[in-house]
Amino acid sequence: MSSFATYLVGFIVLIVGLAIAASLLGVPTVWIAVGVIVLVGIGIISASNRQTPRDPPPPNTY
Repeated sequence: MSSFATYLVGFIVLIVGLAIAASLLGVPTVWIAVGVIVLVGIGIISASNRQTPRDPPPPNTY
């Protein structure tokens, strides 16, 4: 499993936990859904920023 996938799985587990906690506190479902969507977007952006760039291809020498 790549580091990108591991980071996203961990972030999704965090989001599910926060959504359950918000539900138990009586937060309306609409706001929980909005929070989940925003957090998923933040998770994807931060996971892609954490990924190391690939090495450039070697130059052609003829």
